[in-house]
Amino acid sequence: MGRSTLHAPDLWTAPETTCGPRGLHAAPNGHLDVIERAARLFDRVIVAVAQNAEKNPLFTPEERCALVVGATRRLRNVQVRAFDGLLVNYVRGCGAQAVIRGLRAVSDFEFEFQMALMNRKLDERVETIFMMPKDTYTFLSSRLVKEIARHGGEVRPFVPTNVGRALAAKFGSASSKSQTT
Repeated sequence: MGRSTLHAPDLWTAPETTCGPRGLHAAPNGHLDVIERAARLFDRVIVAVAQNAEKNPLFTPEERCALVVGATRRLRNVQVRAFDGLLVNYVRGCGAQAVIRGLRAVSDFEFEFQMALMNRKLDERVETIFMMPKDTYTFLSSRLVKEIARHGGEVRPFVPTNVGRALAAKFGSASSKSQTT
């Protein structure tokens, strides 16, 4: 019996697919930890990169997809796609039946729980699975990583190399030099 596919940060489709939606401003290691663990549990993981203009993202959806592709290249069962609109519609369209959401702390739970319940109201066939990243990543957020990079700080411990380079290029920071060494 095959594993399921998950959509996390954009995961879904068939009994073996999951989907996981993400805004992914800076793709910190905590997001990648959840993606990697989902890839071990499901046959196919679709990382759905949301086009959410309200969040004022640093990178375009295409750039964010390219960053996630670069960071997950070694995970053969992970696909990265941009989407716009309701997540449940996207999940249904991909044939997935689950969405993976990452929870860092209790403070994340209320919002994520509300979204999961609304998604269930919109389509009760789409399940939400919550996963916690490794404890070493619980303090990380895209917003914090972006602020560190904006002010020329070292982001190498918090993001994959390709993301660190992209952040340094966006902000013209000195950390781009440290990313190449």
